[in-house]
Amino acid sequence: MTAPANDPGPLEAKLSASGYFPSRELATSLRLALALDRPLLLEGPAGVGKTELARAAARALGRPLLRLQCYEGLDESRAIYEWDYAKQILYTQLLRDTVRDTLGGLPSGDGALAAAVDRVAALETAFFSERFLVARPLLAAIRAEQPVVLLIDEVDRADPEFEALLLEVLADHAITVPELGTFHAKVAPLFVLTTNATRELTDALRRRCLHALVDYPEPSRELAIVKGRVPAISEALAAKLVEFVRRLRALELRKPPSIAESIEWARALVVLGASAIDEDLARATLGVLLKHGDDREKAESRLVALLAEKPTIPGRSS
Repeated sequence: MTAPANDPGPLEAKLSASGYFPSRELATSLRLALALDRPLLLEGPAGVGKTELARAAARALGRPLLRLQCYEGLDESRAIYEWDYAKQILYTQLLRDTVRDTLGGLPSGDGALAAAVDRVAALETAFFSERFLVARPLLAAIRAEQPVVLLIDEVDRADPEFEALLLEVLADHAITVPELGTFHAKVAPLFVLTTNATRELTDALRRRCLHALVDYPEPSRELAIVKGRVPAISEALAAKLVEFVRRLRALELRKPPSIAESIEWARALVVLGASAIDEDLARATLGVLLKHGDDREKAESRLVALLAEKPTIPGRSS
């Protein structure tokens, strides 16, 4: 019997087995990106598991993971390729006598300069060959002999002009090096792009991708994540932790605690031998969850409400 179109099937199970517990919608988006051979653009706040999904997909699919961390000023020499100039200079020095002999003995007269230029051009071709090509993550993914997962992380941190460099790669799985021609992918990579929405991405980039919104997980899924990553924590303590973190995120904080920080707090509570979370313990360990002084002050002033048995702060929708 054919599985429903929105059923991600074994992929969701493989992701869960690798330690990542996706929503049905997110697992379906990943399945479609693979089936349709399209890049997947993950958009959402920092700390919701966008980068971890790429890592988990690589583990689940048994593929190597390549990562390109984006930042302001990123250009093709760091993202696509560059020439190994130090190696070229070394070869030039080692072959200096050969180069001199090649250019020596040229006839004098009107054609001497043109002949010398032709000889130099022939040598230039040898120095701009694959021997001296340094492949950065994008070109490395295109030239890979086996399928890979290429994570293009925080693409919104790069300049808008950088997006133009991605278009050929994402649309055609190809990269053009002027001196060598166009490289086409032997096997299609899985491209996963992430954005924290710090700036608007261009329509051209968005059109080439499938899009998935990623937010903080609902409590039941975050509980499964915490239990899966910190099996030593008790069910009751993990549930209290998830509820406390959910309430923290509902405050207007500079940096709400991420899923990774929930997991780290769970580990800290296990290390401390905690069986419950009281006001003193929460205050002493807030530094695991919150990394800004004003966030800690705001949380400490609300600890009684945050630790109340009945929910007092509306949770974020996922």
